[in-house]
Amino acid sequence: MNFRRGRGRDEPEINFIPLIDVLLVILIFLMVTTTYSHFSELKINLPTAQGEQQQSKTLEIKVSVAADGEMAVNDAKLPGGDKAGLAARLKAAAAGKSDVVVVVNADAKSTHQSVITVMEAAREAGLSQLTFATQNLK
Repeated sequence: MNFRRGRGRDEPEINFIPLIDVLLVILIFLMVTTTYSHFSELKINLPTAQGEQQQSKTLEIKVSVAADGEMAVNDAKLPGGDKAGLAARLKAAAAGKSDVVVVVNADAKSTHQSVITVMEAAREAGLSQLTFATQNLK
């Protein structure tokens, strides 16, 4: 028995109302949990230097390292790799002062080991302040 004889089939339709409800809930959730960052300017007054220049200049010992490993302490040449002689020369150049700065001026083609030798000799001589001279390339 077919009771639906005169009626045609209904086309299925998509109900958007539950979808809109879910999207509104998600939108409300995102709006509540979002943090807004406020950018503000800070007024910063930087200090200026007002002190006098340093009267006493610290003693600098210049150690040069050539590309072939030769070293020079204040223009006095030493053979390359002579760590004990370099340490003795650094001690003599420091003359017992404690605030001596060792300036290492190494050639770009010198080995790393020769620079490490200079650093170890300075440590053995009791000189802890080291700096490296650089050159600006244009």
